[in-house]
Amino acid sequence: MDVEVLERPLPKPSAEDYVNARLLEALVEGWLAIRFLKEGLVRNAAGKAFQAWRALTAALLRLELDRLKALARSDEERRWLETTAVPRVPTGRLVRLSQLLEEVGHVKFLFGTALALDLHEYQYHGPDPDMAWSKFRSREEATVAVVELLREIVDRVEGLKARFKWDKELEDSYKTLKQALASHTEAQ
Repeated sequence: MDVEVLERPLPKPSAEDYVNARLLEALVEGWLAIRFLKEGLVRNAAGKAFQAWRALTAALLRLELDRLKALARSDEERRWLETTAVPRVPTGRLVRLSQLLEEVGHVKFLFGTALALDLHEYQYHGPDPDMAWSKFRSREEATVAVVELLREIVDRVEGLKARFKWDKELEDSYKTLKQALASHTEAQ
């Protein structure tokens, strides 16, 4: 998989290929998460899984922008969706953005966001037997969560194939992550 994709400048959110670029980012970050798991770097894998979820969220926000703006209660909120939510996907607003995505048809997206945020905490605090700083008591618990979040990303990306221009690079990255997940599961 070409990890150089993460170093490319993102297209403007108004560009046609923004969704494609963000989904590609999600898949590459997911593949890196699996790679980190194989190397025993669970906290790093948790961070990559979180980044993959954020990239997926950005793609969906852009894909659904018109419908989301129709739900907005003010011109200010519509502008915020376009100028901040889509390009930046603020971590502190991920829950609300996920709720909005559910309102436009992305069923149970909030559950994935909750797991991604738990992994984000784990990235910083590591395993916590007392569960005061992290929802995961052990590396093994966090590993299972990383894999489950990545499976969810793969399933959601697959469900989007018909909604935008799906190119060879995206297809190859999708297959590579799917295969890496299968290999990781078999090795367990």
